[in-house]
Amino acid sequence: MIRKIFTKLNPTQIIVIGFLILNLIGTLLLMMPFSYADGKETSFTNALFTSTSALCVTGLSVVNTLEHWSLIGKCVILFLIQIGGIGFMTIVTSILVVLGKKVTLKERIVLQESFNLDTFQGMVSFAKKIILGTIFFEGTGAFLLSIKFVPKYGFASGIFKGIFHSISAFCNAGFDIFGSDSLISYSNDWYINIILALLIIIGGLGFIVWVDLLKVIKNSFGKKLPLRKKFQNLSLHSKLVLTISTTLIIFGWIYIFFSEYDNPATLGNMSFGEKTLASFFQSVTLRTAGFTTINQGDLTYASKLLGIAFMLIGGSSGSTAGGMKTVTIGVVIIAVISVIRGNDSISVFKKSISFNTLQKALTVVVMMIGFLLILTIALSFTEKGINYNYEFMDLFYEASSALGTVGLSVGLTPYLSIAGKIIICVGMFIGRLGPVTIAVALASKNNSVKNLLHYPEEKIFVG
Repeated sequence: MIRKIFTKLNPTQIIVIGFLILNLIGTLLLMMPFSYADGKETSFTNALFTSTSALCVTGLSVVNTLEHWSLIGKCVILFLIQIGGIGFMTIVTSILVVLGKKVTLKERIVLQESFNLDTFQGMVSFAKKIILGTIFFEGTGAFLLSIKFVPKYGFASGIFKGIFHSISAFCNAGFDIFGSDSLISYSNDWYINIILALLIIIGGLGFIVWVDLLKVIKNSFGKKLPLRKKFQNLSLHSKLVLTISTTLIIFGWIYIFFSEYDNPATLGNMSFGEKTLASFFQSVTLRTAGFTTINQGDLTYASKLLGIAFMLIGGSSGSTAGGMKTVTIGVVIIAVISVIRGNDSISVFKKSISFNTLQKALTVVVMMIGFLLILTIALSFTEKGINYNYEFMDLFYEASSALGTVGLSVGLTPYLSIAGKIIICVGMFIGRLGPVTIAVALASKNNSVKNLLHYPEEKIFVG
């Protein structure tokens, strides 16, 4: 029955409708009495907000995740995070393989579309690698975190906290079950910070990069090749992801360290080592992770502006992260540099980037900035009367966090009006699926004949 419905929809429509259905199921489950703690109740709006935030791996929350939800409710949230992180089509494909069912061409194309790949060949094998890689990294992270949590919280609670935060970190979700202070009490704990940061980074690099790195390591096994030579054997996509991600982490680390160095509300009262650790973790978590070891509301304007930029950039294509993606912004910057240098082509690492790729990158950037402005302006209208002493920068930060599926907040989220919560839900949904995917799903079918027409060029003046 489901496969018959698939045939009537294009791949992007299947992805969007699939997410909407899963979101509705998550909302209904979170509204059930077994999902919330004794003495608590969950309205439709709060359940919808939490389900959207979990499925879109954002982490924004209107209720205290530790206190409001029962064990079943927390498991529902964790399940939604896992589906949202690796993609429901990956899970569907894996289930079909386990059951011995044939994966149809249409399902392979949908899986290809969900990871934004240029071919659907080898999709089943790719899905298997994603599942195995996810189990390995999340399992390792859960084990290492449990070592720290079991002595403090007891065996069962410590194990569950290890599993929950490993999955949340790897999927770049940012949900935690430590209470209202999130990870602030662990701001000086190198063990916890490094493990979570590594999970966030690995999840944010993208499944495509994993496969490429694995292939290069396998091909160079036993060969004494220098690191530079191994790097050269990677695909252009992987080179850009690794280069841009490393640059952003280091730049953000240094920037936050100095901008918050004397701020008594964030890093000011910490030792040099604690400042180094906290600024590093903040740089990592800004790009879609959502965990926090310092109070976001007390950040300087300089740090908030960097945070907005980083949240919009996000992780990498085909990853658990959201945002415009590292390679998208990288292509635009490379194109700008090429124009400044007077080059006729866009090239990097001795490879050329097609004009079509630049068009897609510019489309994503322009649409993301446009949606950010719309969301921020909408919030400025709906949140006028809320019981919270906010500034316009707070709304800007909140909208960026939703659109980048980050989950960091200056403290505004619990005070949002019903209209404000719906606006943030829309932002999270757009951010997770991507503005182009949403637009294509809503658009009518293209006229193939019309697309073949090429009109004469005429010069216009820009700049």
